Amino acid sequence: MRYKKIDTQLFVTNRKKLTKELKPQSLALFNSNDLMPTNADGHLPFRQNNDLFYLSGVDQENSILVICPDFPDKKYREVLFLQETNEQIATWEGHKLTKEEAREMTGVQTIVWTSEFSRLFHHMMTMGGVENVYLNTNEHYRSEIKVETRDARFIEWCKKNYPLHEYQRVAPLMAQLRSVKSNKEIDLMQRACNITESAFRRVLKFVKPGVKEYEIEAEYAHEFLRNGSRGFAYTPIIASGANSCVLHYIENDKVCKDGDILLLDVGAEYANYNADLTRSIPVNGKYTKRQRDVYNSVLRVMRAANQMLRPGVVYFDYHKEIQKLVESELIGLRLISKTDVKNQPKEKPAFQKYFMHGTSHMLGLDVHDVGNMHAKVKEGQVWTIEPGIYIKEEGLGIRIENNVVIGKKRNIDLMRNVPIEADEIETLINQKK
Repeated sequence: MRYKKIDTQLFVTNRKKLTKELKPQSLALFNSNDLMPTNADGHLPFRQNNDLFYLSGVDQENSILVICPDFPDKKYREVLFLQETNEQIATWEGHKLTKEEAREMTGVQTIVWTSEFSRLFHHMMTMGGVENVYLNTNEHYRSEIKVETRDARFIEWCKKNYPLHEYQRVAPLMAQLRSVKSNKEIDLMQRACNITESAFRRVLKFVKPGVKEYEIEAEYAHEFLRNGSRGFAYTPIIASGANSCVLHYIENDKVCKDGDILLLDVGAEYANYNADLTRSIPVNGKYTKRQRDVYNSVLRVMRAANQMLRPGVVYFDYHKEIQKLVESELIGLRLISKTDVKNQPKEKPAFQKYFMHGTSHMLGLDVHDVGNMHAKVKEGQVWTIEPGIYIKEEGLGIRIENNVVIGKKRNIDLMRNVPIEADEIETLINQKK
């Protein structure tokens, strides 16, 4: 593994939390993700199903976790199925988990090869008093499923072979559990943020007029990989000039020009946990007065948002208040007027021309992490705070984003050490000269 061994107790505790949420006489099953093919005999890099990782720490394909808390035989209350390795697999693909290694990693004592799954699963479903079967699906509010998943295939198989059991959705339970982070999870996310900070500081030393956006992407990749990250938490946005007004710009193939703003929305992954950082910096090392004014407007909104995103707040109420703050800043920047605000149609407020996205989202094993956006914000959740102002007619887009843990008395900024003040950013860019 690239990352340091994670404390097994994290996964033991996570499974206990889930068990408390299950109905009596239940079985819950979690599949690993598929290896996704490219062309011919190629595959994309493997990315584990986040729920399976959350409950076990296993980062290997062809894995299945079954939790059956009321099974009469205690050794089958938690079972992890792994692909049995052999000499050929070891030669071509490398090392796979042994049973002993899996026990140490997960805390699950009963490790069985997947070749035995059908037989043992049938025994558990028919001899264990199982009434409720919890199966997993992707129920993220932004999901758009176009490829049949391993979970979908299993659901079809399971219902066909065991049609009279009561089937339950485990996704809402997992979203509820995963939305509040333990201290061990926060430590992993802090590591992802620290790696991201290191890469951002590297980029500040590198950026100058004439470099290409993808060269900057390469600087990030180098720093991420050398620090134990597998790479980008999401497709990086390295957007110079007018590209800074394109929210999900990912081509990263333009030349960074003198006088441009460079919007960098880039985060590292570490141990499957994610960071999500955005900064907007001057390519030549000096903000123009207009760029600085817009930058400081966004920074003021971001800092106010950090004070407002607190336990008990409902996200959509908070977002409306942020929109009001942005509206006020836009008036100060003379992008809209009080008359525009007074006469604006309800369905299309004036600020939306310059600020058209959400202020925050939950963060964790998924960059847009699972959780109920309509529920009250809870202590221990990790959220992004990322207001922006995008002035297409000026080719000027500014977004600033940090990741915060919602605390009881105050939020903990996981990116508190990342340069954010305009003066500091200018100083660091110009130190190399």
